[in-house]
Amino acid sequence: MATAAIQVSVPAPVGQPDIGYAPDHDKYLARVKRRRENEKLESSLPPDFPQRLDSDLVWDGNTLAETYDWNYRLTEEDIDEIESALRHFKSLNKPLGYINQETFPLARLHHTLRSLSHELHHGHGFKVLRGLPVTSHTREENIIIYAGVSSYVAPIRGRQDNQHNGHPADVVLAHIKDLSSTVSDVSKIGAPAYTTEKQVFHTDAGDIVALFCLGEAAEGGQSYLSSSWKVYNELAATRPDLIRTLAEPWVADEFGKEGRKFSVRPLLHYYQPATAAAAAVSGEGKPKPKPERLIIQYARRTFTGYWGLPRSADIPPITEAQAEALDALHFTAEKYAVTLDFRQGDIQFVNNLSVFHSRAGFRDEGEKQRHLVRLWLRDPENAWETPEALRERWERVYGGVSPEREVFPLEPQIRSASKGESVGTQGGGGY
Repeated sequence: MATAAIQVSVPAPVGQPDIGYAPDHDKYLARVKRRRENEKLESSLPPDFPQRLDSDLVWDGNTLAETYDWNYRLTEEDIDEIESALRHFKSLNKPLGYINQETFPLARLHHTLRSLSHELHHGHGFKVLRGLPVTSHTREENIIIYAGVSSYVAPIRGRQDNQHNGHPADVVLAHIKDLSSTVSDVSKIGAPAYTTEKQVFHTDAGDIVALFCLGEAAEGGQSYLSSSWKVYNELAATRPDLIRTLAEPWVADEFGKEGRKFSVRPLLHYYQPATAAAAAVSGEGKPKPKPERLIIQYARRTFTGYWGLPRSADIPPITEAQAEALDALHFTAEKYAVTLDFRQGDIQFVNNLSVFHSRAGFRDEGEKQRHLVRLWLRDPENAWETPEALRERWERVYGGVSPEREVFPLEPQIRSASKGESVGTQGGGGY
């Protein structure tokens, strides 16, 4: 499928393995063969890691539709209530940062949306709300509806950038749209969210990723989701050495944001919640168990670079084992992925802690322009405990965001975090 822009090619730093943002299956197989022949690979998992995870969060996208309907189709009554809530919020004349369950009342839909949050955190990890009437509303009205409905699924909005039009701000909304044909210098693009290219499997920052489809592509642009718990089970059974690699510290390129060259953290986190020992006691006097948690949190481009944000030459390169692990994550996720067509009016909610996401390349034409808007959300009632290694990053997303500082850009723009020369809050790259 044709894309709208030419890739920016930058030589890899000295010592960096031969690996790019776009996975190469032949190179992957060659690396697997080479490492098996030349290295003694670990045959056991890290201490206390499970041989297998059993949960609704473990699913195979090839057969998932047989047992799980991930769509909720809004009824006429639902739409009427949403329209009423929109009118109510507009009557308050408040800034968009004050959109919440009180200012956007949905008494009838409340239970449905709270059940959706439970499904995200304790069920299969994703759900699609379908049927919002995009074309009958202005851009601002669509964003009010999107934020209002989403406030029932997860009421806390995360910071996706810390500046807007050159001024400090809590930017909580990002546009995912091809801008490669409109910017003056495509080398300033550092994330695939602003191109038509295929995206690899990855995660964003934060707990819940919500995407609202304002417009569809002329061709392509399908969304792919894959259970990271299913990926873990496969690798734990076949390549425990890669589980060890993923659980070890990695040098992630911070691309100079907030004055930092790089950060060091594992990609894989496994734990039993620390509150388990102090859990509520059941009628029989036994502790009420809490579920185990496994999180794979990574963005491939922080290890390979992308367009105007190449991998920095003055930080430690990744290892051959890490290069193989990146490809193993992508190709295993691809093997078990489910395909979702984004339709105008859809909101896709995804548990970013248990589900990888990617997208197909696409082509825009005329009025058929793929255009999504994104929120990073958190639900205090259902939220997973954040691993220690991720708390500082999560604080950058959720800490100190205030209604009066929240900004919802109405027009697409490249986040400062995704520009080759700027700084901000780094994300996975969108869909």
